[in-house]
Amino acid sequence: MDNLKMTIQNFFIEMLSSLPPEIMVMMISAIPVIEVKGGLPIGSLLGLSFNSSLFYSVIGNLLPVLPILLLFRPMSHWMMRINVYQYFYNWLSKRTEKKGDKVRKYGALGLVLFTAVPLPTTGAYSACLISLLFAVPTRRAFVSISLGVIIASVLIGVVSYPLF
Repeated sequence: MDNLKMTIQNFFIEMLSSLPPEIMVMMISAIPVIEVKGGLPIGSLLGLSFNSSLFYSVIGNLLPVLPILLLFRPMSHWMMRINVYQYFYNWLSKRTEKKGDKVRKYGALGLVLFTAVPLPTTGAYSACLISLLFAVPTRRAFVSISLGVIIASVLIGVVSYPLF
């Protein structure tokens, strides 16, 4: 698993090597599944300070959140006419609902907790889908997801930058 992680990180470093390190960290942090869990360690590998890496990874991870919260529902409603999308949406909804116990129980605080846990499938993208499924108001969802991303980033930073 560690070898796969390093291979993926090296791939992204090579693909984005012509960009400034700050932009690389932002772009990697904006990729679903990878998010800040990959952006912060990459920042460390590129020699960025903890504060710079933290700032750019949080910004990169939050860039897609508001557009997703605002546009997913109307676009999804429009795309439900396509059978393949309808199947995908139903599969995604069932899968996401299983992970939404904290949000169902604690509301916006549960969304913070869900996003703050730096594990696979518990990032900003999943939190956006959960907030939409459980009808968390957009402003509250954005603030909750943002807090969760910051908490997750600090937790990952402690591992990536042992003595920052």
